[in-house]
Amino acid sequence: METLISLVNKIQRACTALGDHGEDNALPTLWEALPSIAVVGGQSSGKSSVLESIVGKDFLPRGAGIVTRRPLVLQLHKIDEGKEYAEFMHLPRKKFTDFAAVRKEIADETDRETGRSKQISSVPIHLSIFSPNVVNLTLVDLPGLTKVAIDGQPESIVHDIENMVRSYIEKPNCIILAISPANQDLATSDAIKISREVDPRGERTFGVLTKIDLMDKGTDAVDILEGKSYKLQFPWIGVVNRSQADINKSVDMIAARRREREYFQSSPEYGHLASRMGSEHLGKMLSKHLEQVIKSRIPGLQSLISKTINELETELSRLGRPVATDAGGKLYMIMEICRSFDQIFKEHLDGTRSGGDKIYNVFDNQLPAALKRLQFDKHLSMDNVRKLITEADGYQPHLIAPEQGYRRLIESTLVTIRGPAEAAVDAVHVILKDLVHKSISETMELKQYPTLRVEVSAAAVDSLDRMREESKKATLQLVDMESSYLTVEFFRKLPQDAEKGGNPTHSIFDRYNDSYLRRIGSNVLAYVNMVCASLRNSIPKSVVYCQVREAKRSLLDFFFAELGKKETRQLSSLLDEDPAVMQRRTLLGKRLELYRSAQADIDAVTWGK
Repeated sequence: METLISLVNKIQRACTALGDHGEDNALPTLWEALPSIAVVGGQSSGKSSVLESIVGKDFLPRGAGIVTRRPLVLQLHKIDEGKEYAEFMHLPRKKFTDFAAVRKEIADETDRETGRSKQISSVPIHLSIFSPNVVNLTLVDLPGLTKVAIDGQPESIVHDIENMVRSYIEKPNCIILAISPANQDLATSDAIKISREVDPRGERTFGVLTKIDLMDKGTDAVDILEGKSYKLQFPWIGVVNRSQADINKSVDMIAARRREREYFQSSPEYGHLASRMGSEHLGKMLSKHLEQVIKSRIPGLQSLISKTINELETELSRLGRPVATDAGGKLYMIMEICRSFDQIFKEHLDGTRSGGDKIYNVFDNQLPAALKRLQFDKHLSMDNVRKLITEADGYQPHLIAPEQGYRRLIESTLVTIRGPAEAAVDAVHVILKDLVHKSISETMELKQYPTLRVEVSAAAVDSLDRMREESKKATLQLVDMESSYLTVEFFRKLPQDAEKGGNPTHSIFDRYNDSYLRRIGSNVLAYVNMVCASLRNSIPKSVVYCQVREAKRSLLDFFFAELGKKETRQLSSLLDEDPAVMQRRTLLGKRLELYRSAQADIDAVTWGK
């Protein structure tokens, strides 16, 4: 079972190293899930003396007022032989064999965190002591509860200390070691009062009674120690600390333990309780109980760790990879993000994602409807046909057929198709732009980098603008080509006057009658409809070729070309991730490292048994 305590010690140290002190609600905490023993007591309750008696060394700072201003995680490691030494987690390569130096380092490290203003901090100090005179045990020494602030401390410190102590002992995995002096009324004990608030049934509270030897003559603590005055789930334990005179004389702690044993064994009041009194018994009993609690918590701890690892990995995946540090890494990262966006954009066009079908709707509905709204028959009204035919003839009326008039009628009618053709180009352009913005919003990596998102969006839209101009030019050329060269075969197949029973010898001016002009208008309308049907098929081909195909093929080509010319500083500016996201990823990464390490450590212990 000693391995279990060592396991929790190791995880606690990792928690502190990676910033898990059980306070940050924005991150999952492993610290609070670990069983621990918190030492609680008021000032001058003898709390420090109890801890030093368990350790067998004089190592804690002493003085007036609030001496302990940071939690001290005290990890005791029993060794078979060798010289006693101590190690601080913040000084990993330094061994302390002089415990007076340990005392000084605790005070100095406290000042480094809190300054010399007598403030308190919840960031713990980790101290490991290796000795053949200790049991395997971990204790958390908390600042002593006080009722008044001393000079140099804010008035709020009384509540600040109480809140810190409560934040530790209210956790269901915390074992409370409540230190109370026997020479004061137990009803006024700060430790018992706050312990009762969080553990009213006393199921995880151990009561320790100090200064039994300093009680007034004629009084004793037998009723308390026998659980008659205040009952707890576990038996009360009495201890006899060194006196102030002993402390001043630096009386050996081993000798003090021996005198403590002799006191209880020889006392007429406490002789029948001597076997379960004293600091040695307290240490052994706490070690055994902590082992049992850890063993019972292991399955739940494993389940919590597995669940939290999955949650952390999911969030880290959502936040994306951290930014590369070198220019090549940054360039590669930007290219990969752009390729992800480009792939999503293509999936929209190809139908894997929604949106590409809107382009077909332009060709199948919008373009035909726009062509239909042109109403060629109204453009080829009798008056307009007569006007254009006579104007085309000029001073010399046509001899056989009004060819120039035909051309003017056809050209003036076909030119109206430019409008729907241009509108089709613009409609597809709008759809492509919408798909670009949609694809950008669906590219998770781009959400990390606002500047890159803006740059990619602008580059894609610029490319689409250039493609639109090329498409418009090519599409309008299709319309213009129909005007520039007429299909002769169509007119050769038209019936002639003689074949219709007409008389070709009629006066040339008879050819301006309504019947004649109506037939010209009908012929032109037939030709225009034929051309319109052809353009209805060719305009979509031109638009797809110049816009859709090019967008799939080279949407970000220009952006990539410019990207290769950028310096490291410019590349860094594109990857300007939100500092809050960067900090969150770093914190999550550390927390994930902690949980994975804890999982491996627990598995090694449980599988090894």
